[in-house]
Amino acid sequence: MTLQQLLAQYAQRPAHSVPDWMLGFWKRYSISFANGLTDLHTHVCWLQSRNFTIDLRLPLAAQQVAAKPLSRYSAEELQVLANYEGWLALSDWDGSVLSWRDTETSLQLHNRWPEPAILKRTGNAMIEHCASNAYVEDWRLQPSAVGPLVGLHMIEEREVSSGKLRHRGGGLIVCGDYAALVLGRAETLEPGPAPLKTRVAEAVADLARLHTLFNFETSLAQGCLDTGYVINLSTRPARIGQPLFPLDGFEPLPERRLRQQLDVDGTLVERIFVIDTLEARLDFAQTTPFAAAAADWFERESPTLGRYLEVLR
Repeated sequence: MTLQQLLAQYAQRPAHSVPDWMLGFWKRYSISFANGLTDLHTHVCWLQSRNFTIDLRLPLAAQQVAAKPLSRYSAEELQVLANYEGWLALSDWDGSVLSWRDTETSLQLHNRWPEPAILKRTGNAMIEHCASNAYVEDWRLQPSAVGPLVGLHMIEEREVSSGKLRHRGGGLIVCGDYAALVLGRAETLEPGPAPLKTRVAEAVADLARLHTLFNFETSLAQGCLDTGYVINLSTRPARIGQPLFPLDGFEPLPERRLRQQLDVDGTLVERIFVIDTLEARLDFAQTTPFAAAAADWFERESPTLGRYLEVLR
């Protein structure tokens, strides 16, 4: 069964959800810190389903490492990889604050962003404050045609023939023209205070250990349900330019679960998901409503208010 068939025959949405104005693909425009400094350049991507978030944070393309086997990376290149960020977490909204839980599905081994988000949206801008006032972030909803909202929380991925566990935890979000995938590590790493970059530095000569540490993926793609989604940003450099996931092989299971069988580099694997939402059509609007008096004010003062207006992304 294709994803389009799933949406046509098994459309559903959960009883609880973040508000509709939060759904979709957000790209960070800026983060400003209490020390007066601002970052406009890091690739920071936030995809929101109704009850979970996928997050990806990467340096500029010129500072990312090239695709090659782990055995061919230098110690310095491994440290660049070890500072990438990608994660999936369940999200809870209380009306003004968004918090995250179950953040163990993360490339990093510690939570780099522990504060919940105090959020408010106007137009295509969603402003995030934190309680400590350490920073404020300006997020911009990326333009998309009206399209699907799919949120699938992955339980595991196994090889069909051997039953070998390849990934545990993760998920898939499709929101209109964009999609993102997270595949968690198969192995639970031993507890301890050492961050990922320290463990990678200690494992430079141990290829098996490096494979365990980097057995993780967060990828962002663009496309559509007709032709598929092609990756343009990823914690795994070799995945850039590849399809994010096949659009078929799905099978509904009881208790809001799905199975997908797919070929991964010549190996037949099976992914088991829990459905967060399956919606065939959502409008990822760039605008938000405002009071009639405010609309009259904007129209009245438009000769000056509208001098230099543009869409920021």
